[in-house]
Amino acid sequence: MTYETIRVSVDCRGVAALTLARPDKHNALSGTMIGELTTVARLLGADTAVRAVVLAADGVSFCAGGDLGWMKAQIEADRAGRMAEARRLALMFKALNDLPKPVIARVQGNSFGGGVGLLCIADVAVAAETTKFGLTETRLGLIPATISPYVVARIGEGQARPLFMSGRILDAQAAQAAGLLTRVVSLDDLDAAVEAEISPYLQVAPGAVGQSKALARSLGMPITDEVIAATIVRLADVWETDEAREGISAFLEKRTPSWRVPD
Repeated sequence: MTYETIRVSVDCRGVAALTLARPDKHNALSGTMIGELTTVARLLGADTAVRAVVLAADGVSFCAGGDLGWMKAQIEADRAGRMAEARRLALMFKALNDLPKPVIARVQGNSFGGGVGLLCIADVAVAAETTKFGLTETRLGLIPATISPYVVARIGEGQARPLFMSGRILDAQAAQAAGLLTRVVSLDDLDAAVEAEISPYLQVAPGAVGQSKALARSLGMPITDEVIAATIVRLADVWETDEAREGISAFLEKRTPSWRVPD
């Protein structure tokens, strides 16, 4: 099957490469990409020939977060429309998180907002040492709502709170220390490091791997339908604030928002 915003291939070992393919847009999450990732996550999850999934990206960025056009559409939408789009995004993350296969993120470039959410649904995240990361939603007057359950599940509340609030940009070493990344290597060593992470999963029973992943998830922070619905409501509430209107307008107009204190 051919997709507009992603590429999917499976090698003879059963290793699927799921590649974000909007390099000219820094692989930002558009409405089309959200739908395609949701569909592919379900297809790969049901494919018994697939033993592991490598989540990768084309270009200089891994994922820049929300697509500019998608964000403009949210400004123009009413509350019901925003909640519907937020639900689509939340269900995309859920579909990827629920994949009964090991997911290894190959992070060659910067990752912000929803891109960090993609790291957090991965079981292993290997990044090049030159990469940078950030939950930058508060810079726009927004909150990291739909990704928040996966970030907290990955790094814990204590690590998540300052990252949620500050919009701070982390280098790869700081992101690893926070728990977002499993390994940090040079860009030249990235593919070898990803292969080293794939290899153990090809030596074990695939059904037991899926059951083990489900077991670990059941023992961690529950990400229920109620939790997901609550994050959608919180995001819809924030979109209606004066801060969000100012932050998004400033971003689109390439100016400093009124509430930012000069350096």
